[in-house]
Amino acid sequence: MKLLQHYFPQLKEIKSFKDDEVKVVFIFDGLDECRLPLDFQSNKICCDITESSSVDVLLTNLILGNLLPSARLWITSRPAAAKQVPPKCVHQVTEVRGFNDPEKEEYFRKRIRDEKKASRIISHVKSSRSLHIMCHIPVFCWISTTVLETLFGKVGNRKMPKTLTEMYTHFLLIQTNVKNEKYHGTDVTNPEISESDTEILLKLGQLAFLQLERGNLIFYEEDLRESGIDVSEASVYSGVCTEIFKEECGLDQEKVYCFVHLSIQEYLAALFVFHSCVNENRNVLRAVESTPCRHSVQLSELHRSAVDQALESKNGHLDLFLRFLLGLSLDSIQTLLGTLLMQTGSRSSVPDPQTQTGRRSERIEETVLYIKERIKKNLQQKGS
Repeated sequence: MKLLQHYFPQLKEIKSFKDDEVKVVFIFDGLDECRLPLDFQSNKICCDITESSSVDVLLTNLILGNLLPSARLWITSRPAAAKQVPPKCVHQVTEVRGFNDPEKEEYFRKRIRDEKKASRIISHVKSSRSLHIMCHIPVFCWISTTVLETLFGKVGNRKMPKTLTEMYTHFLLIQTNVKNEKYHGTDVTNPEISESDTEILLKLGQLAFLQLERGNLIFYEEDLRESGIDVSEASVYSGVCTEIFKEECGLDQEKVYCFVHLSIQEYLAALFVFHSCVNENRNVLRAVESTPCRHSVQLSELHRSAVDQALESKNGHLDLFLRFLLGLSLDSIQTLLGTLLMQTGSRSSVPDPQTQTGRRSERIEETVLYIKERIKKNLQQKGS
């Protein structure tokens, strides 16, 4: 009762919830953003709403029905995090499936006023199975519209992004250019990424990676400091990257931070991991390798680590990260990110695209074979 009254003073007029005098509904928006352990097995049983307990204990007992058994709970969550709640406590599930195929097309036509341009962009999206499937996510439709409308007429159809990684790479470059035009007056069409932009993106990438590993989507000041982001700079980061990173006020006006969408966090995390390998000779997916390796870290070695971790994940939270990481290994993507890959670390450690293309293709082929081996092994294990 004290917890509720602290945030909702108007509840002080209510002395009790007994005998169904008051109908109560709790809405918990974003279970996947919750950092409480939610230990349903070990937390003590609490049935008295006037008894002082930790928020974690109160929450688990509320969900279990020990506290306010007549109350109703509505919890929103991504599927992976929903598994934290015991099945016996779930009485009804509603799945938000996103856009169906007609709604995808409707979205593009509403966002893009030029009918001919809208039709060409819709045709392009439909030509790529992976892009068309991803458009069931509204935010991906927004990203696709931003990228394709910007590139329309500037590049030929052959150069329009056809893969997920291409789309997010162009989105990152476009937002960086928009920021530079807005704050520095530079030409929005300038494809170069400055050294200061690289520093910002890599710090955001480190934050994205560390918190993705821990399953966190909301970050606090200590998380930013861990990634080398000065708290006083956080407002600047969210100001110059408004379509990527944002700052909000939480309870008690505490500042919290997050990426605009989980997929952007996953992309930046992959970019940081890839950059660490190519520029700094580090495989950050291995905890023991916090410093550069004495031997050369091969892309295939990094890929194996990523594939293994993704397969070990029970909720699949590294699947899209792995997809981005593999996509970043392609020559076409590295051409787009060329200046970023040359900004930090030893320039001699960055492979020359022309002389290293054959070797990189060999590494990618090794990764393909390894993935096939793991799939075959998993199928055999399931069959036995």
